[in-house]
Amino acid sequence: MPTFMIMERGNTCIREQANPIQINECRKKVADNEAAFAQLSGTLSLAGNDVRLKILYLLEEEKELCPCDLSDILGMSIPAISQHLRKLKDGNMVTSRKAGQTIFYSIKPAYLKLLRGFFKIIDQVETV
Repeated sequence: MPTFMIMERGNTCIREQANPIQINECRKKVADNEAAFAQLSGTLSLAGNDVRLKILYLLEEEKELCPCDLSDILGMSIPAISQHLRKLKDGNMVTSRKAGQTIFYSIKPAYLKLLRGFFKIIDQVETV
């Protein structure tokens, strides 16, 4: 019959050789990085949409693009592209600059580092 070990905060682990020190250290790591988890979760949530992921990929590749460029590339209407760009901008992932009548979008540097790892995977994935 397994021995129940009670950890801090009243949690139990049914594993006979549970390591309460390891469990508490892991709890601390998660708590210490709560803000980073929230930021990463938000980023992945926004990038989890295939159109927004494609937009981010193209912005990383080309450095900046306008909505009409993205519309032509992705074969979507400008209003649809603009809605996705608005979500990315509201999520603080992209920035914009205006040149005359044209607005150009680019990925904020803080997100480039995170997203480049995913984009490397996209470039290496072979279709089945």
